[in-house]
Amino acid sequence: MSIDRIVMAFAGAMILLSLALTFFVHPNFWWLTAFVGANMFQAAFTGFCPLATILKKLGAKPGEAFS
Repeated sequence: MSIDRIVMAFAGAMILLSLALTFFVHPNFWWLTAFVGANMFQAAFTGFCPLATILKKLGAKPGEAFS
């Protein structure tokens, strides 16, 4: 699995998790959803993604977006 797909899967999982936490635990967990969305937005323009950097150092196969 390439870094691109791992990053997208992780972002989607974090969004779904934060929505579930917002519903079942506390409404302030929506801030996690906002943070993930903002990080995805800035990564689209800057090409910098902290998770992609970590995955690259761990030896994951780079994809097109984070090569």
